[in-house]
Amino acid sequence: MSKKSFYILILSTVFSLSSCEKFLDKTDPTATDFVEFFSTEADILRVVYSSYLDVFSNTANSVAVRANFFYMEEGKSDNAYSRMSGDHHQPIANGNLNSNTTAVYYYYNLHMKHLGRINTFIANIDVPYVEDELIRQKYKGILEALRCWHYFKLTSRYANVPFFLEPADLETALQPAKSKEEILETLFPLAEQVANGLPDDAYTTNAYMFNKYSFKALIMRYALYNKDYQRAARLAKEIMDSKKYELYANYENLFNYTGHRANKEYIMTFNKESHPSAATFSFTNLAPQSKTGSGQAYLVPLKALVDSYWTLQGRPIDDCPLHTKEEYELNPKLNRDPRFKASIISNGDSFNGEVIDIYDPNSTYYYEKARAGKSGYWFKKFVDPADYSRASGDLDFGVIRYAEVLLTYAEAKIMQNDIDALAKDCINQIRRRAGLDMANADVTLSDFTSYSQQQWIELIRNERRVEFAGEGLRYDDILRWRIAQEVMNKPALGHTKLVNGRLESLKIEDRTFQANNYVWPFHENSLKVEPGLTQNPGY
Repeated sequence: MSKKSFYILILSTVFSLSSCEKFLDKTDPTATDFVEFFSTEADILRVVYSSYLDVFSNTANSVAVRANFFYMEEGKSDNAYSRMSGDHHQPIANGNLNSNTTAVYYYYNLHMKHLGRINTFIANIDVPYVEDELIRQKYKGILEALRCWHYFKLTSRYANVPFFLEPADLETALQPAKSKEEILETLFPLAEQVANGLPDDAYTTNAYMFNKYSFKALIMRYALYNKDYQRAARLAKEIMDSKKYELYANYENLFNYTGHRANKEYIMTFNKESHPSAATFSFTNLAPQSKTGSGQAYLVPLKALVDSYWTLQGRPIDDCPLHTKEEYELNPKLNRDPRFKASIISNGDSFNGEVIDIYDPNSTYYYEKARAGKSGYWFKKFVDPADYSRASGDLDFGVIRYAEVLLTYAEAKIMQNDIDALAKDCINQIRRRAGLDMANADVTLSDFTSYSQQQWIELIRNERRVEFAGEGLRYDDILRWRIAQEVMNKPALGHTKLVNGRLESLKIEDRTFQANNYVWPFHENSLKVEPGLTQNPGY
């Protein structure tokens, strides 16, 4: 390629990243320049709204949209299996991750596209006419928060990436990528500054958009992910002290139409306002096929998740004097943490008037059928029978819940080996709401006084796993805890039964995870057009 051709290619790439994509966004088909397109308060709102699409909300029930649902992220982890490779989760989970993997190109381009357009709009935020300057500042803050979110995600996956806080030009586009450490050093204080400038309360309309505390909750999450435990604990405590949120009394109903709008637990919400179709598709994506129901079981739980539910008394299933581990494996509902029944549908359960029998070839739930999901389990969260006979619904989702604030505080204090009374109370609040037997599960009891830091770590990690099962957090957890090589280098298994005196589990696929997979590769196409990128080690 000639130098001239190379620069033309770079320029076209920069334009694609930094353009306002006006032909996709504008409502005025006669607008011919940026000022005409971006000139009113309504234009600002439309830009903010469109900036949430793809990465946060859906526009239709399609593969491209389904791949980005937060709960589908479970399919990258040992919690679940994503049955459609085109959703991008399956190839990552089974170890097929290299510089030609479509998924790494898809996600990188998705984030960079939005970052380019967001930088352009922030740089021009003073152009549109508004009657109230507070409105301009609010929407500017939301765009700045979204920009931070993209960079948090990018650095979590790719580490060192291009970092721009203004529209890119040819000169800046040719600069080397910045290190993850350098980016986060700028990003965390910047993000907190942005959060402090946002309104305190959720909005009456467009409630999904960032406010002060919803964005602080997101910063808290990534502070924990990046081992900034002091910041994570401080932000969690600030959110607790705001008294704006609380645990919803009924764990199961939090994820269906009974409690989805009647709770004060959802901090960052994804609702029907956030996308033009005014519908959500969690039933279609997660539910069993059933007779005429719309369930497609695109994502299903695995045995590893099922076995991770401790007992009603708060003990691991291999450390309980009441029953053997084999008994627990054969009957997941036996003396189990109530969050299992609230979160997962299993063999023998009734679903819309039918008893599930995954081993009956004549049953719609037969495990070998295309939409059975292969594991013999299904997620119950976000699956409400009211959506059974329709393709879509209007369920609200809590992308960040108050439960995460409590468990973040507890984990951050545990990792600092500073397990104070509040950290223990946070764990107890979660366990009590879940319905555990607090005569044994209360972590202030004498049984826990001799716990080592490592035992507390094991406890809090499992508490996160079962509390947030099916909510898209597990993959980031196994990466940041550096346990992915341990938990992902195993076959993906499903339902277990006794055959000729031996335990046999349904096998779905083999999986592998290499040491270099903690960071994703850049796609070959990205390396060709962005000379500032350097391929991550091992790819």
